Amino acid sequence: MSIMHQMRRTTVSLPAEALATLQEEARRRGVALATVVAEAVDEKAGAIRRERRPRVALGRSTDGRSAAELTAEPVAHPPA
Repeated sequence: MSIMHQMRRTTVSLPAEALATLQEEARRRGVALATVVAEAVDEKAGAIRRERRPRVALGRSTDGRSAAELTAEPVAHPPA
């Protein structure tokens, strides 16, 4: 099964140091600069999407204690 990626051409402005780093990586790997830039952007976009995902969890107590009971207990005892 193959996944088709829709690509759009765009113009980006980068600090000279960032551009030089990406150009060197493209040269080192023998790929086009566009490939390295697309990978970097895709990686950052993925991180943003993961951060936006709602974090919902379900749990169940096996000993019948409520969450309020468990969170009311101290994590550690004060030093003696």
